[in-house]
Amino acid sequence: MPTFVYMTRCDGCGYCVDICPSDIMHIDETTRRAYNIEPNMCWECYSCVKACPHHAIDVRGYADFAPLGHSVRVDRDEERGTIAWRIKFRDGREKNFLSPITTKPWGKHIPQLADVPGPDKSMRDSQLLFNEPKYIRMDEGDLHTLEAAGLKLKEGVYY
Repeated sequence: MPTFVYMTRCDGCGYCVDICPSDIMHIDETTRRAYNIEPNMCWECYSCVKACPHHAIDVRGYADFAPLGHSVRVDRDEERGTIAWRIKFRDGREKNFLSPITTKPWGKHIPQLADVPGPDKSMRDSQLLFNEPKYIRMDEGDLHTLEAAGLKLKEGVYY
């Protein structure tokens, strides 16, 4: 379900705009409030919800996550290094979850990445993901197919 913004809580800080991976959060020039310009394109990643310091952004969750009539609050506390989730069900029950922030510096906990230089500014400003051309083979001019790689698709299950 897409995100939506409580206009009375939003102050137009733009954190949601900066962090949205699909670039659909924008600031209205007239009201100076954030809004989702393309709700159908929302990835439901909760990045904007976590980044909003005023809890102005919410997401209507699916029934398997939180049933109809619920509310979800996310609070990211950088100083304590935690993310707190509060789910309030329509019958009044609340569930609270507290998790550590697990974002690590580049290459710290994945040994293979420690040997790879971090992305430079041109890579971060690019439309491509890190190493995308290399791994989907677009850097050689075309996508590689099974046939081009000398592979065949087999029926059944193989162990």
